[in-house]
Amino acid sequence: MRALVIDDSRTMRRIVTRILEPLGFEVAEAADGQQALDLLAGGLEVDLACVDWNMPVMDGLTFVTRVRANREWRGITLMMVTTESEQGQIVRALAAGAHEYLVKPFTPLEFEEKLALLGLLPVGGAR
Repeated sequence: MRALVIDDSRTMRRIVTRILEPLGFEVAEAADGQQALDLLAGGLEVDLACVDWNMPVMDGLTFVTRVRANREWRGITLMMVTTESEQGQIVRALAAGAHEYLVKPFTPLEFEEKLALLGLLPVGGAR
């Protein structure tokens, strides 16, 4: 399985990557939504995108909206991974097309539980 981690924080990208790789994911990274869209438009194929909300250039909600507007990318599972914890923000993200929502800070186990809910935990991936 392949994942795209989209976050303007290099540290957060590394944290998410360190959770995903041992679970069997090949991980690509992007520092903002536009960079992520450029990677997808350039042919990068992913099963999962972990998307921060607050980023420069293009925020996560705009990224989700743009991905959902493109037929070729509708199969990508989108999970918001963000500090935005207000109920209204969660509803907006899910309404825009995100499949799941994880609030920072999180534990690796919480992350894995979200992946399991999405049916994306590779066999033998759960600890």
